[in-house]
Amino acid sequence: MAKTSTSPRRIVVTGMGGISPLGSSWDEIEISLRAGKNAVRVMESWRDIKGLNSCLGAPAVEFSLPPERYNRKTMRSMGRVALLACRATELALADAGLLDNKTLLTSGRAGVAYGSSAGSLQATADFARLIDSHVVEGLNASSYIRMMSHTTPANIAIFFGLTGRVHTTSCACASGSLGIGYAYETILHGHADVMVAGGADELSEAGAAVFDTLFATSTKNDTPHLTPRPYDRDRDGLVTGEGAGALILEAYEHARARGAKIYAEVVGFGTNCDGTHVTQPCADTMAIAMRLALADANLPPAAIAYVNGHGTATELGDIAESRATSEVFGPDMPISSLKSYMGHTLGAAGALEAWFSIGMMRANWFAPTLNLDNIDPRCGELAYITGDGLNLECEYVMSNNFAFGGINTSLIFRRLSS
Repeated sequence: MAKTSTSPRRIVVTGMGGISPLGSSWDEIEISLRAGKNAVRVMESWRDIKGLNSCLGAPAVEFSLPPERYNRKTMRSMGRVALLACRATELALADAGLLDNKTLLTSGRAGVAYGSSAGSLQATADFARLIDSHVVEGLNASSYIRMMSHTTPANIAIFFGLTGRVHTTSCACASGSLGIGYAYETILHGHADVMVAGGADELSEAGAAVFDTLFATSTKNDTPHLTPRPYDRDRDGLVTGEGAGALILEAYEHARARGAKIYAEVVGFGTNCDGTHVTQPCADTMAIAMRLALADANLPPAAIAYVNGHGTATELGDIAESRATSEVFGPDMPISSLKSYMGHTLGAAGALEAWFSIGMMRANWFAPTLNLDNIDPRCGELAYITGDGLNLECEYVMSNNFAFGGINTSLIFRRLSS
């Protein structure tokens, strides 16, 4: 069934799951958000790395693996990032009531759109050792599978027997949101009925070093609870985090026919590229991405009640993003950054933040940005949420993510209950 101008397909979210620094269920996550404490801590082993300025990270919570599904055979092609992705997907499929529906999962009408910044660090290090020391040590038949950029969607597809389309959305900070957007478009145009969508990333010293070399990491190593500080005048950089998020997107008619519960409707998606600089964001094209999402949803800016900001706590990023958001929505738009709680989970950020945004919309409460004490006057004029959060019943929310390479994404979700 293809999208037509007279009868477009509707796409809904029927399952959500993940593993984050704040928890692996919405109940745990909401408690953490309302407690107003972040999950950032000192990574003691990083203190021994010469030249690394930041020793802060936000690791995912511990999680269990059902032994009937996870064993040496099924996990041999998985590094930690793929393992996080598969477990998040399993939780989401179970939430959607589809985990044991082999007929659907293997029908060719179910696929995956998922990504991560890169493959697993240990596998990459094993190949690096070969180049540096000229010794084939630690390498085996699965090493490349654990390292490759599409390790998350490939492992998800194989682990669950998905035979539909696979979209690899490995583009750093926008991996998860782009996965949701491409899954939405895949169903919209009739190429699938169900899609697993999202992103993941594992915590590593290498990931922290990427931003450390750009002087973009927080060095508040003695006060982890006071950082990161998105949109704040006294920010000193981001903190890397870890996690995986998965949303199950489904054609509305398909979901209704099987009596599925529905969390929200995906009504708008916009994505573009700055086309100017690989690491310096551009407010103009960020604003265009948001307008593309609004146009896709056929909504005016006034319909959006809350914006989940990318809010990395980097100077250039915060300023560009907030100015773009203010340009599109004006000064009264409520906005907050969930990275103030769990750091920047990179490839997982877009998926986790979409999940949290839907959860907050359904709870009629939106979390404040932690550590936002003095709004940077260079940031755009917006209604930054602080204090105890914002009690608000609404119909539409937007979630934005912006990545290295100038990749911009914007998603719009509509409150909808089955």
